[in-house]
Amino acid sequence: MLELPEANVLAMQLKSTLVGKTITNAQANAHPHGFAWYSGNPAHYGELLNGKKVTDTDSYGGMADILAGDMRLSFMDGTNVRYLAGGAKRPAKHQLLMEFEDGDALYCTIQMYGGIFAFPDGLKDDSHYKAAKEKPSPLSDEFNEEYFNSLFSEDKAMSLSAKAFLATKQRIPGLGNGVLQDILFNANIHPKRKLNTFDDGDIGRLFTSVKTTLAQMCTLGGRDTEKDFFGNKGDYKTILSKNTLPHPCRICGSGLIRQAYLGGNIYFCPSCQPL
Repeated sequence: MLELPEANVLAMQLKSTLVGKTITNAQANAHPHGFAWYSGNPAHYGELLNGKKVTDTDSYGGMADILAGDMRLSFMDGTNVRYLAGGAKRPAKHQLLMEFEDGDALYCTIQMYGGIFAFPDGLKDDSHYKAAKEKPSPLSDEFNEEYFNSLFSEDKAMSLSAKAFLATKQRIPGLGNGVLQDILFNANIHPKRKLNTFDDGDIGRLFTSVKTTLAQMCTLGGRDTEKDFFGNKGDYKTILSKNTLPHPCRICGSGLIRQAYLGGNIYFCPSCQPL
């Protein structure tokens, strides 16, 4: 899933690979998917994108954007974006195929759900997208302790669990259930722990972990549970994930636990993250 680290890495790889290239053929929804989301009619993506030159890329929260002429192409959530070098065989099925004048291409596939949005630059009026663009990124200086502490004053925030606070309602765009696990481990906080039990030390550790854990994930090219534009796994070795569940906690040696909670799995060490 595209979360903040993977979107950040994807945007950089798209920039280094595609900027300056002209789109010659864009096809969307060639193989319909019940949970593939598009802006407007995907049959019109060719009209919107063909002939446009890629000038820049960017990322906002868990989204990566391509700027092509006066258009933006935004990849969201569960969209897998992959590169094809010139002459490479095109995939049999895809939710987007975009070819360039030099023969290179990218394609997108969606497993569970995902968004591929093409729209005139500056005209997307979607609350999810706007929140990601307008709120400060944890990678920025604007995301400081004062800003982080202000999130705790939101209505009913103190009644939430740590997971619900961090990974729902777009409080911190791009921070989802995947990156959440290591953030909470590094802060020694259980995912189910209620915010109304936190003291200043807990809040301080959580702020530091949000900043440092996400920065490290980005620096190392994303998590080892996800693949980048070129199909390679990230070099950030997850502490808590499906990869590490069979192994003991790296700090105390206790067995790790996986539980279903709030629409997804949580992973934790019962000793290092007491409830």
